[in-house]
Amino acid sequence: MTPRPIRVLIVDDEPLARQRIEDLLAREPNVEIIGTADTGAAAIDAIRSLDPDLLFLDVQMPGKTGLEVARMIGPDRMPATIFVTAYDQHALQAFDLAALDYLVKPFDDERFEQAFHRARRLVELEQTERLHERLRALLGEQSMPSAEPSAPAPTSEPRYVDRIGVETKGKVHFIPVRDIDYIAASGPYAELVVAGRRHVIREAMQTLEDRLDPNRFMRVHRSAIVQLDRVDSLLRGPGGDYEIQLKDGTKLRVSRGRREELAERLGLR
Repeated sequence: MTPRPIRVLIVDDEPLARQRIEDLLAREPNVEIIGTADTGAAAIDAIRSLDPDLLFLDVQMPGKTGLEVARMIGPDRMPATIFVTAYDQHALQAFDLAALDYLVKPFDDERFEQAFHRARRLVELEQTERLHERLRALLGEQSMPSAEPSAPAPTSEPRYVDRIGVETKGKVHFIPVRDIDYIAASGPYAELVVAGRRHVIREAMQTLEDRLDPNRFMRVHRSAIVQLDRVDSLLRGPGGDYEIQLKDGTKLRVSRGRREELAERLGLR
């Protein structure tokens, strides 16, 4: 007798991120994607109405975060959950201590398979109560089972990444954000420019802007985010257009609506 398909709900505010998970799940046998959601509020409605077996849940979303979704549903009513996150390794200690699985963007195929197969085994063996206990630990509703001091659970307060993962030839390496000169949009992708080298990632500019420390980075144009200490000069061209010149000589356009803020950030007024 063929077991019933494992029913999966995918929650992420990034369309490309949702599609990535869908594509990987398409390789797995006996899986049914019963829905997707792009906000915390939509996720709550979908979890309650669809009752999935397994949930892929983005931690950082506008409005309600993934952890706020879990709190509102309640640990005992949450399905088996794999968190998807851009948090750095230090912040991920809370997930480690709670023994909950997570995927760090961008994740490779092997890491996805490992997390999915682990969750699938727990679902098929009907051991979700163990997952509920771990989720309660993560949300601070009981002490974490560890002799080490408990790491604080991630909260809804803004946390800015200190490195960004780049996938190349099946491997993911991490670029410290302090090394990034600027980020340029390239269709559905973004290019991290580090000392003249370009590293392509599948991420939206808005998402990157939200995840970078605004004290260090500024979006000067819809297609460019710059690290402010790389700016050498502000150039005024014909017709009132502005550019910035970086210390390496690179010139980037500045949107009219961002000129005054940029001037202030650079200490020019």
